[in-house]
Amino acid sequence: MNDPMSRLTRNRSRKSGLPPGTPVHIGERKAGAPRVSLMYYDDEQLVEEEVTDLSACRTWLSRPGVTWINIEGVHQIDLLEQAGTVFGLHPLVLEDIANTGQRPKAEDYGEYLYIVFRMLSLHATTQEVAGEQVSLILGTNFVISFQEGIEGDAFSPIRGRLRTAKGRARREGADYLAYSLIDAIVDGYFVLLEALGEQIEALDERMLTNRAREVARTIHLLKREMIWLRKAVWPLREMINTLQRAESPLIRASTGVYLKDVYDHTIEVIDTVETYRDVLSGMLENNLSLLTTRLNEVMKVLTVISTIFIPLTFIVGIYGMNFRYMPELEWRWGYPLVMLGMAGIAVALYFYFRRKKWL
Repeated sequence: MNDPMSRLTRNRSRKSGLPPGTPVHIGERKAGAPRVSLMYYDDEQLVEEEVTDLSACRTWLSRPGVTWINIEGVHQIDLLEQAGTVFGLHPLVLEDIANTGQRPKAEDYGEYLYIVFRMLSLHATTQEVAGEQVSLILGTNFVISFQEGIEGDAFSPIRGRLRTAKGRARREGADYLAYSLIDAIVDGYFVLLEALGEQIEALDERMLTNRAREVARTIHLLKREMIWLRKAVWPLREMINTLQRAESPLIRASTGVYLKDVYDHTIEVIDTVETYRDVLSGMLENNLSLLTTRLNEVMKVLTVISTIFIPLTFIVGIYGMNFRYMPELEWRWGYPLVMLGMAGIAVALYFYFRRKKWL
């Protein structure tokens, strides 16, 4: 398992000395070529296609329906700069999109809203929390989403609903689409937390075995995962609250009701993360207590053994002295009697400790 602590900070030295608004990719570079997809829909039709030239998207934005443009691969700075030129994005927005360590937030740029948050999932093989930044540009009749990854995302259910025209998705505007994307991300948090909860339960059972040192290391790594989760989730509450209270005409009052529901889900996620953090802290303390108890038990056994052998060592020490006149040395039964006496002392001390319940 990789060290999650490295994800809490990003290397920003590459931007040192550059003017504000300069897009420089900061974060993990994803493998694969960038991909741009477009979906245009209204209550009667749906058009879906791959885009090779962003300039061709301008004609779709002039239509009355909703246009959703998804750009995967923000490490390609040329593609970001082209998107900024085609869609009229502020240089600071492009800078934030390229810097994949952004804190979840929502900013109003007048003609559009800039929304950024994190998509989280559990890696299938390493079982560590993986995440990527997702940025949304919400306009009057369009949504532009920027993702780091190339291999899939959490937006597949949204695409499925749009294709089948189920629910309200095809009848609502761009603000409802933006809400749906945020809601899909938050729903993914519950799946992640459920998997982490199962790991914590299994860890609690393992803690009662003799593998306390391995358990302590796993608890420590999970606590770091929770720190990273908290950093990703806590600002999300503020971001959604900003969207709820925004006086922008881009968000209708009918969509605000759904944002309130996402806000409630976010609070539930935060409460679960805090609960898991408390549980892990308690488990770590219990694990340390178990280690201390087992060490005390070992020390107690060793102390009892040492106490039993102290009088025996004393007797052996006496008869190990090379004095010439020691009457017992001349006795025929001296050696058996000494050995029998030593055995009797050991047995007597043993039963004495058992009576005191020290063994």
